[in-house]
Amino acid sequence: MIALLTGATAFTEHRPPPRPRLPDGPLGWAGYDAARRRAAARTGEEESVVYGTGSVGGRACVLLSFEFGFLGGSLGAPTGDRLTAAYELALTRRLPLLALVATGGSRMQEGMVALTQLQRVAAASVRLRAAGIPQIAVVRDPTTGGGWATVGAGADVVLALPGAQIGFAGSRVRPPDADPYAYSAEGQFAAGQVDAVVPPGELARAVAHWLHALGPHEALPPAPVPRALPPAGEPPRTEAADADTVEAAVTKPADAATEGTADTEPANAGTEGAAGAKPANAGTEGAAGAGSTPRLPATGREAVARARDPRRPRAEAYLADYFPVRLPLHGDRSGGTDPGLLTGFGLRADGRPVAYVAQCGTPTRPAGYRAAARTIRLADRLGVPVLTLVDTPGAANDAEAERAGAGAAIADAFAAIAAARVPVTTLVIGEGGSGGALALASPDNTHVTADSYFSVIAPELAAAILKRAPSETGATADQLRLRPQDLVELRIARSIVT
Repeated sequence: MIALLTGATAFTEHRPPPRPRLPDGPLGWAGYDAARRRAAARTGEEESVVYGTGSVGGRACVLLSFEFGFLGGSLGAPTGDRLTAAYELALTRRLPLLALVATGGSRMQEGMVALTQLQRVAAASVRLRAAGIPQIAVVRDPTTGGGWATVGAGADVVLALPGAQIGFAGSRVRPPDADPYAYSAEGQFAAGQVDAVVPPGELARAVAHWLHALGPHEALPPAPVPRALPPAGEPPRTEAADADTVEAAVTKPADAATEGTADTEPANAGTEGAAGAKPANAGTEGAAGAGSTPRLPATGREAVARARDPRRPRAEAYLADYFPVRLPLHGDRSGGTDPGLLTGFGLRADGRPVAYVAQCGTPTRPAGYRAAARTIRLADRLGVPVLTLVDTPGAANDAEAERAGAGAAIADAFAAIAAARVPVTTLVIGEGGSGGALALASPDNTHVTADSYFSVIAPELAAAILKRAPSETGATADQLRLRPQDLVELRIARSIVT
């Protein structure tokens, strides 16, 4: 598996200091030593984990790989030694940790001694996390038990091979009527526990992109404000980024200058491809692009109508224009997903990474806010700037959303933005509906397009709260001062991006 990712690049294996071993292990389990000898003869390995340093797509990293043929890839005390040594190596050298996981869980022949290795691994992972070092897991078939609950699910980014069996409960300890789909890579993706299902032939490239995006990085500048896009059917204002130039930057060694990113990738390979275009503006404040400046709405009701126009570009178009490569993060890690909110990391045409959170014009659900908070906190820990695209009529307000913790999820998104040490850039591209939109907006670096509005609440709801007739909705929209130019005058937005 290591060779699949590193190719012809050398992999240097490391080993932890040897420790004394009791005959047949800590429990004196009869036949354990003999089983270990047979496993070693069959696999050519001394333990169920191999670790060392290598390079994927020109990006140096620490790799650890489970050998399932060695006692089912199980975790015993010697495995714990190797796992914690791998984390410590990544910490010492400040290299990302890439784990290739295939394990049945804890080793029965070592009993509780084996189980406590999970605590050792968790502690090592926490130390790496605190140091701002990224962790990526590629989960293979099978990945179950404590190995999934620590090395796998505990990683910052989780990629899975198609058809892999993944779950805390292994096949022999599940309820007899359990749905097998729930324990598959595809089922875990649907539940928001896996970020992408990646075919083996596309894995090396996807991992290389992720290593490039996650760093570690030195101080990165704020995310440039996206240019405003013309309505559907109008030609773009600038030419597309050169894919060959973009690809060259991703395959450069980590210490080389970043020149670009990579070209398009299939979405199921952990990379959302987009033939990007060079932005018209390069700074953190809105700048005029090529072409004529769009007319601003004359009234509040016109601003609302323009934001709700189905011809207006949505988040997908803005992200495609902004990033030649997108690397999606999927799900809130609590069993939920929101198709109306896109999150992940992207690589710009100059090679710099930016994390993104983008509303797609629908009411944002609790899982969406939790996914947004997850993305913002990961970017903050890794020193990657954040771009948010605001476009929602408001947070989902149905009974299911309340049961799913809408208030707590929105509060968590507010807190993630407020606590971020990295710069957050926001562009309101459509509807800015109340706190459901504000939760994802930068307090001091928000910009708006000419086809957007931002309001304390949607005009229809404001009229209802004020006990006004529906016929007064337009007048209410005018009174709310929600037009782009009003937002700049009120110092809610820094600029109108054209």
